[in-house]
Amino acid sequence: MQRYLFRGLIDGSLSTLGVVIGAQGASIGIIIAAGIGGGIANGLSNVLGAFTAEKSEAERKLAEIQKAMVFYPQLRKTELYRDMLRSTIMSGILDGVATIAGSIVPVIPFIIAFFVGIGKMNALILAIILTTLLLFTIGSYIGKISRENLILAGTKMAVAGIATALICTLIERSIPT
Repeated sequence: MQRYLFRGLIDGSLSTLGVVIGAQGASIGIIIAAGIGGGIANGLSNVLGAFTAEKSEAERKLAEIQKAMVFYPQLRKTELYRDMLRSTIMSGILDGVATIAGSIVPVIPFIIAFFVGIGKMNALILAIILTTLLLFTIGSYIGKISRENLILAGTKMAVAGIATALICTLIERSIPT
């Protein structure tokens, strides 16, 4: 289940960072609406995507188990099937909720800018910093689990975030508004 948490946080934060960078030509209110709307849509899409992928994998495993048995019982009526179904549902929900949670991170500075007036450029820089810190933290934790160097693992993930921000910025600047 942990993989869905991390995957969702990474997906939500990076995709929404791309949205807020791409929307820089708009007002702060539109940037917030685009970031939140994109994050929620991404999260709901991930609920469906993770559920569908996990369900098909669970069905495949169930068919393999059923085929390996001497007789072909109806495994769909067993506790095994119910456990697989519960796990599938939880995977989808966790992936989607984590995606939505991750998508909030790059939007927070724009919400602050809306109420305090720190300016769009400052909000954008803060959004990139917060997203990069989130990614560094996730990378470090994954590094701890896999017994890698924590700083190196965190840095690799943070570099992916910075690269995403740079690519999105280049795209945003290359398209006339």
